[in-house]
This record gives sequence, C-alpha cells and structure tokens, in this order.
Amino acid sequence: MAQSRLLICNCNKTMPLDGKALGNALGRDAPYVHSELCRRHIAAFEGAAKSGDDLVVACTQEAPLFSELYEQWRGEGLAHGKLQFVNIRETAGWSAQAANASAKIAALLSLADAPEPEAVAAVSYQSAGQLLIIGQGDAALAWAEKLAEQLDVSVLISSAAGRGELPGDRRYPVFSGRNVHVSGYLGAFEVSWEQANAIDLEACTRCNACIDACPENAIGYDYQVDTEKCRSHRQCVTACGDIRAIDFERSARARGDRFDLVLDLSPRALIRQHQLPQGYFAPGADPLEQALAASQLMQWVGEFEKPRFVIYREKSCAHGRSKITGCTQCIDVCSANAISSAGETVSVSPFLCMGCGGCATVCPSGAMTYAYPRVADLGVRIKTVLTAYRNAGGSAPVLLFHNTGDGRALIQQVGRRAAQTGGLPARVIPLEIQHVAALGMDLALGAYALGAAQVVVLAAGSEAPGYVAASQRQLAIAGEILTGLGYGEGHFSLVEAEDAMAVADALRKLGTPRAVKPATFNLFNDKRATLEFAFNHLLANAPAPAAAVALSRGAPYGTVQVDTSACTLCMACVGACPQGALQSANELPQLQFIERNCVQCGLCENTCPEKAISLRPRLLLDRRAKTAVVLNEAQPFHCVRCAKPFATKTMIDTMVSKLTTHAMFAGGAALRRLQMCADCRVMDLMMEKDPASIHDYAKGKGGNSDGGRT
Repeated sequence: MAQSRLLICNCNKTMPLDGKALGNALGRDAPYVHSELCRRHIAAFEGAAKSGDDLVVACTQEAPLFSELYEQWRGEGLAHGKLQFVNIRETAGWSAQAANASAKIAALLSLADAPEPEAVAAVSYQSAGQLLIIGQGDAALAWAEKLAEQLDVSVLISSAAGRGELPGDRRYPVFSGRNVHVSGYLGAFEVSWEQANAIDLEACTRCNACIDACPENAIGYDYQVDTEKCRSHRQCVTACGDIRAIDFERSARARGDRFDLVLDLSPRALIRQHQLPQGYFAPGADPLEQALAASQLMQWVGEFEKPRFVIYREKSCAHGRSKITGCTQCIDVCSANAISSAGETVSVSPFLCMGCGGCATVCPSGAMTYAYPRVADLGVRIKTVLTAYRNAGGSAPVLLFHNTGDGRALIQQVGRRAAQTGGLPARVIPLEIQHVAALGMDLALGAYALGAAQVVVLAAGSEAPGYVAASQRQLAIAGEILTGLGYGEGHFSLVEAEDAMAVADALRKLGTPRAVKPATFNLFNDKRATLEFAFNHLLANAPAPAAAVALSRGAPYGTVQVDTSACTLCMACVGACPQGALQSANELPQLQFIERNCVQCGLCENTCPEKAISLRPRLLLDRRAKTAVVLNEAQPFHCVRCAKPFATKTMIDTMVSKLTTHAMFAGGAALRRLQMCADCRVMDLMMEKDPASIHDYAKGKGGNSDGGRT
C-alpha cells in the first residue's frame, strides 16, 4: 500500500476502526480515520486527489460522488493518479467481530495494488437496430407501433390467437408463419419459419377484395384465412387476381431472414436455455416484462465489444477420436449453448460465450482455459490477500468467493443487516469473481495450498443448476484429496442462499479445519500444472502421507485396468488416447501407461473392440505416477523372412487359423505372407512371378472352396 494514498472513514463512527492497528497491519504510517469523508471531510479527499498520487478510498457507497469530483479535477489538470474504491464497511466494519477485523481490512485494501489482468482479444458485435417482434398479432403489432420510430421493426405473427388488425400505413414488414426457429446472437440472428397461411402478407396489398368476397367471413383485417371458418369456396383467390397473394396449394413455404435483435412475445420462449444470447428478449405474455424488455432494446444498437473469455486448444481435447465420443463435459455444462461438437473436437462460439468459465472448470485436460480473467491473475489476487492477512496477524482465513451481481448484493446485505446477521466473521474474506462457475479444483486446492484454511463458494441464485452441480463435484473431489492425505474434512463448501440470514447461518456453521503451511508458488493458467504444484506441496506437508488417494467417478485423475485375457494388443486404445497416457513399446508388443497423463476421458474404454478396458479414478502421488508401466504384453512374433518383431504371436496365430480355409489364402505363399512384416510382405509379393489378384477368384461368399483360380 506504500505507493497509494489511503483514505478511510468510519461512516459516522459506526465502525470501530483503529488507525494505528491498520497502519501496523498494512506496514505503513497510521492513516487518519475520518468520520464524514463524503460530507464535512470532503476537503481531505480533494487534497489527496490533487496530490497526483494514486488514491484508494475505503468506501464504495459514495464512489459516484468521489468519481464525479475526481473527473472534474482531472479535466482541470489537477488530478493525475489512479482512483480506486474498496468496500470495508459491509465486508468487515459492520460486523459483530469488527474490532478484530484489522487483518481482514488490511487484506481487502491490499487488493488495490494487485496488478490489473492482462488484456485479451476482443469479440466485436454490430447492431443496426433491425428488430423482429415475434408473437400473437395483437401484442406484436402493438409493440411494433411503439418501437417503429426508434428501430427498424419487422413483425412475425406466429399464432392465430390474438388476431390483430394490420395498421393502415405500411411502415414496417409483417410476416406470418409457424414452426419458427431462432438462432444466433446480437447483430446476427437467423430466423426461419414456414409460411402456413394461404395469404402471404408480403405479397398482400391489403386491398380488402378478399374480405369482401369471402362468404364465410373467414378473412379479417389481419388478412389471414381462418381455416376453421373457411369452406374452400376459393372466391378470395379469384378476387385477389393477378396479385396472387392467396395460394392454398403453395409449395414453397420456407421463409427466413437475418435480424440484429429479437423480441420474442411467445408464451414459451423459442430459445430455451438458462443464459440467453445478448440481443434476444423473451418476456412472455406479461405486459410489465414486455415493457421492461422493450425499454432495453435501444441499448443494444451500435458497436459493442467483450473479451474473448476462453482459449481452446484442440490438440489437448479429449472429446473424440475416430468417430468415438469421449469427454463432453464442456458441452454439457455450458448454459449459453456456446459449445458444440465438431467431430473429434468441439467448437466454441465467442459470440455466444458469456464468460462464466464453467467449461474450463470441468475440462479434465486443460484444453479449455479461462482467459479473462486468467487463473494466474486470480491466483495473484488470492496470494496477495492471504499474504496481507497473514502478515497482519490473521489466522485460519476463509476465502468466500461470490459473483459481482446477486452475490455481491447478498454480501452487502449481510453487512447492512449486521444487527440481525452478525455480519461477516472477522476471518471470512470475500473475493469477487466474474462467475462462481470459474472456480474449480485447481483454484480451490491452489488457494488452500497458499494458506486458506477454507474455501467457500456462494451461489446466490442466478447460477444455472448445471454450474452449481459442477462446482459441487469439483469441490467434492478436492475435498477427497485433502481427506486422503489426512487433512480432514470441511475445507471446501458451496453455499446456496438467496437471503442474508441464510448466508450468515452458513458462515456461522463453518468449523476450523486443519490448515497447511502456506506455499510460495504461483497459480498457472495450465490447470494440471497448478494441480501438480499443489499436490507436491500438500503431500510434502501431509499429516498422513499416502501414495494413492481414491477418488469418485468423474475425477480427472486415475488409472486404466486391462483385462489381459481379452486384450489382443491391437493398440486401438493407444491411437484413441489424446494425452499420450497409453503408449506402445517401440519394438515389443507391450501396452504401456503413464498415469499422470490420464484424464479419465473414457475414449480408450469406448474404443476398445474387446471391451477389455475399464477406468479407476484415483490420485497416484509417488514416482509411479510419471513412470510408464506395462498393462499388458505378449510374446512377439518375428517376421519369417527378416526375423524382425512386428506383431504378437497370438494375433498372427489367430489370423492364420481363421484364414486358412479362405480362397485367397489357400496357397502356402499367401499364408506365409501373413507371417511377414509390412516391408517383407511387399518385397515377397513383387518377387512372385504371377501374383494373384482378387479378380482371379469367383465372386460370392467364401469364393471357391477348392481355392483354385477361375
């Protein structure tokens, strides 16, 4: 904190802040404790701002006021430094344990000097305001009338219910159709539908001739045929004449177009997923929700950018090999449907990705990496806050991870309602992350190795159920590792709460499990590299060191078991393994395995034609983890021509026994050729004076029984 000026305030003496204790905790001169920094003591802020130094204000409530003043002075050339805000009131000062929270306050303030995350590539959107409103005629047309002045509106009437009257002037296109399908994202929505009604509203001139001609009054001023009333007189077709807008036998029914924005008023949303794409609004039939959605549409016109949140390395991906599917965890967990199968790899749409990081969390191989913020950047924040807390005399720290939306709001409510909740305990340090789904076992075990006694993840209600389940699995596996090494239980937990009292109750029930001597390493963007450092540190300091720790199914570490009686050493599993965990010996018929490389993706198990492979999750921690072990081996068969080993004796013997009666192998030379290596087989075939061809044999099952030529 030495490089930044610090302004703290006890908010009208509602926080027992001790300037001397904070100074000692921060390793700097004791800061003056203001009581009305945003009111009577505003001159102190002005003086600090105009000093030219970087400035940290320990107040977030009045950040808008301070920012406005700071920008004013910056514009006048009087302020030059960086301005940051840190919340110490709801997170520490408003608490029953506030008097003992100096170490936590020091830790929170230390984050102000943590480096900013590195810049990443951006994804750009362009929206010109081309809006499609989908729904019943009355509601869709009513909103079109309201929005047509601000946006380039089109209407798609997708239901015969709620028939509305088309406007007198043709200010915007109106379509009708069914089987509507919407895909895409802001600025690039692809909408397709089927022209179901006999009257094509694009061709219709709204001349009313069909309305006047229809004897059943089956056509109204929505210019659509009511099929329940229509008796197929077809007088409307005659009345329409050369316009040809009415066709009961229309063959070309497919319609479609591209739009920037979609307002879907359907009772059931056309895109049904937890995280909707930006630019798509589905308020349903509720008028209030419709008005709220309509009010947001104008905010999505223009050019926009967002970070490219995820980096995908397809070479490390365990999704598939040879048309056989292995890992699908990233596809299964993504609530934005931004990830899809692309054969042996997956495809990630950066336009649909919302940056939750869940895909990187569940990815066993590290092929998916969270790029913004990077794990390394999060690791710096974790290490910074734990080091500051420890240096300030704090003990048994609990890191409480929450998102920047409803999670932050809940934390503030816990502090604001401290009279009822007791506030946050002095050892619970809240840390904001963009989405709690980004916290996997690498961050959890990394944080524990760096000195956190406990890691708590707060799910405040906005998270997709799949993310909550994935986080629980990740924390459970991390807990199994600590338990297996003798550290005990209770180090990792996920709290699902939607009100302040529920959060406070969960935090009160936290125990004080065994901590570990803090490590000095940094966290890496490579998930398995971070975990490797964490494993080594945890094993070196383990209360009960173990060579192997049993893990639950779905863990990204484990061994492969081979039924040697069924395995033929065909090596299909070696070709399928994306991580090189399964290998074949260069000269010998051996199946070898390096356990640390295995991600338990299941590709080997699914590929094996003999079903001889099964997975066994565990964490091997001794030297065997990185040493190639032999899972199966067989007596080698040597080429009968050059004596080079090229296959297993069992495989060659089996081939010879099965093909002895086949027409093409009835002669001794052909069978002998099966017993040669690839090079000798070609040479032997070229030396034969009259080599046989498949055309020499009779067509039909099995060829000639006597093996003779036709």
